[in-house]
Amino acid sequence: MVRDGIPYVITPALLAIAPAIFGYWLISVLLLALASFMAFFFRDPRRSVPEAPGIVVAPADGRVTVVRRGEDPDSESLISIFLSPVDVHVNRAPIAGTITDITYKEGKFLMATNSRASLLNEQNTLTIQGEGLTVRCTQIAGILARRIVCWKEKGEQVERGERFGMIKFGSRTDLLLPPAVEVLVEEGAHVKGGVTIVGKVRL
Repeated sequence: MVRDGIPYVITPALLAIAPAIFGYWLISVLLLALASFMAFFFRDPRRSVPEAPGIVVAPADGRVTVVRRGEDPDSESLISIFLSPVDVHVNRAPIAGTITDITYKEGKFLMATNSRASLLNEQNTLTIQGEGLTVRCTQIAGILARRIVCWKEKGEQVERGERFGMIKFGSRTDLLLPPAVEVLVEEGAHVKGGVTIVGKVRL
């Protein structure tokens, strides 16, 4: 479990004690069920990150809702991943490299699947520069998400698949890839952060 989830688990678990003492078992059970869900939501399973050269892995768990390939040789490609409340919400670096920029923008909380969410919602964008490859990964808050968490700072190094943050309670993660990368996933696919290969540098 990620450390950000500890208060969400401990608080309802402790609150369940008093109702149990006074015989209000239903309230106690509901609070314990809430604590169990929070432990499930904030889980952080270990992942086996692929080591092949020139690949880009998914930055989040979830369903691919948008794949927009560059229309010309100079255009970037976009992959949008929707994270439901039952998906793992830890974000992972799609490539190894240096975080050259982190840009946070306040905004609204539209449904993460809304086409305007990438423009209007609260979001945080990491630019990661690897060997001959630079990608941008954007954490976008959704209608339930009320906090974007980023554990890294500008100038830090990250490894492919390394945890860099999370979005709480339903969200979306966008990945912008340069023209040199061929997109390998389609809309509707379910991906795993740090595991599923979503792109590969063209030979």
